[in-house]
Amino acid sequence: MFGEIKNQHGERLDYSVQAGEARSDFIVIIGHGVTGNKDRPFVVALADGLAAAGIPTLCMSFTGNGDSGGRFVDCTISKETDDLGSVIDAVGNRKICYIGHSMGGAVGVKRAASDSRITALVSLAGMVHTGEFARREFGEETPDVGCMWEEESCPLSSTFMNDMAAIHSVVDLGAEIRVPWLLVHGTEDDVVPIGDSHDIIAKATNSPEFFEIAGAGHVFSDDALPVMVAKVVEWVKATAGC
Repeated sequence: MFGEIKNQHGERLDYSVQAGEARSDFIVIIGHGVTGNKDRPFVVALADGLAAAGIPTLCMSFTGNGDSGGRFVDCTISKETDDLGSVIDAVGNRKICYIGHSMGGAVGVKRAASDSRITALVSLAGMVHTGEFARREFGEETPDVGCMWEEESCPLSSTFMNDMAAIHSVVDLGAEIRVPWLLVHGTEDDVVPIGDSHDIIAKATNSPEFFEIAGAGHVFSDDALPVMVAKVVEWVKATAGC
């Protein structure tokens, strides 16, 4: 639909589009979290739900992930924020709702704080305190030697750890979000604690909506999945110009 999309480094970004009603004035872009890709089951389920409601949706894999170009060891929040900008460039003159999961949520906050082309924002289990996350999850690993969560295909790089520490937290950017904003988080998330969402909401000035899902984990599996999908679809339809 949008042809080949490359980032500023010339790396190809893999994406898929659910056309919905094929509107030319609005599109949802979904970005995944660390070690993820556009084909994660909950991402696919959300895209299907949006398309069934007539909402055009683009799911992307950040470079270094899935079938996109680039190397996983180069993945950082800063680079993925630029990747998102390249996708936004490609979709043209449309209103954009960006939905980011986990680390993709931090990407969304950083991009939406400075890019007026994003007209609505959804954070799914959104990461806020990046330095704390890196220390908590990977502090016992040696960068450039160890792996993320013992996955050999996901080496832990010093590039990643340094970027997480340099950003430290996106909490103060909550005050810079000027568009409608929905945050969804599960009470049993043991990867990004629900406190991250509470902390950034406390900084926000535009009265974002918070939706808590009791018993849900980080990827909204099992019974939490249809609840998450229904809420996001309802909110996008009501709030994001659909």
